[in-house]
Amino acid sequence: MKQQYSFNLKFLSSSLFVSLFALLGIGLVQVYSSSYIFAIESYNDGLYFFKKQAIFTVLGLFALVFATQIPFDKIRKYGWIMWAISFLGICATFIPGLGVKVGGAQRWLQLPMGFRFEPSELLKISFSFLFASLVCRHQNYLKNIKWGWLFIIITAPLVVLLKQPDFGSFAIICLVAVSLLYIQGLNIKWLMGAGIASIPALYMLVWNVPYRKARVQAFLDPWSDPAQKGFQVIQSMLSVHSGGLTGQGLGQGQGKLFFLPEAHTDFTMAVLGEELGFIGIFGILALYGFVIFRGYQIAMKTEDLFKKILAIGLSTTFALSVFINTGVVMGLLPTKGLTMPFLSYGGSSLIIFCFMFGVLLNVEMSEH
Repeated sequence: MKQQYSFNLKFLSSSLFVSLFALLGIGLVQVYSSSYIFAIESYNDGLYFFKKQAIFTVLGLFALVFATQIPFDKIRKYGWIMWAISFLGICATFIPGLGVKVGGAQRWLQLPMGFRFEPSELLKISFSFLFASLVCRHQNYLKNIKWGWLFIIITAPLVVLLKQPDFGSFAIICLVAVSLLYIQGLNIKWLMGAGIASIPALYMLVWNVPYRKARVQAFLDPWSDPAQKGFQVIQSMLSVHSGGLTGQGLGQGQGKLFFLPEAHTDFTMAVLGEELGFIGIFGILALYGFVIFRGYQIAMKTEDLFKKILAIGLSTTFALSVFINTGVVMGLLPTKGLTMPFLSYGGSSLIIFCFMFGVLLNVEMSEH
């Protein structure tokens, strides 16, 4: 007899969903505030980015609701396929006419109606699905798994990421992998050994690549070249500093008036800091902290190994995205092309993270 699935709306009462809904609303306001002047100058329409972000938000909510309704046995069985789809997606970015190059990076796929999709956003969350599937399908995976094929399956997409280049997504996936391996009981000595062994490769990836070397140098001493290498970092810190405790007022920030590059994407937190001050930044980070806490809480409450690994991996992916973007804006980390989840303009990140949290809500509902 065919199993029937009813439409489950229990997630609407979840504190996690309410917090995410608040972030989506704040994100729309933030995109409007940070992009209005730039949109007028670039497209003669101050609402250009806001209208597109509103469409992304609606699509994101659909993705979230869809993810909450997927039977979990399907997620368990087929979730790992997202890794393969993501890999094909990032490979497709190199196909002429399909891939789009922006700012020297070949990361986007051109879609109809002028929209673009960034497959690496899907790759970041799909690693947790892959890892959970591998562990649960091979309880004795150290003996049974074919390590040669596994090495190729995992490293091939990462190599393509570096080719795009997208070092930020590469770093997040590697850090999530280390976190999950540690949680699964891999001896800390092995992880430390792997970390030490990777130092030469990290040196080659950073110091031997001119633009990455320049970013590290700007991070260490932005004032050594304030007009070029250190410009973004300095403008970001100036914007945050000028906000003081309570900010200049919503819409009153000056950094977004072509002083602060990428004001509506990578550095939107700097705009928020200038307009809402320390109190605004603290409030937003507290909301992010609560969302991350709820993600880990859901993971700790479930006894199912697959769900636990998946929830931890997804929550860690989100936490690292928030941490890295905030660190860059505050001048605590070298600049990196990573958006702030839900607050920055961009459809790929918003829709993928909505889908991700739909899966977490699915885990939460399945435990009740």
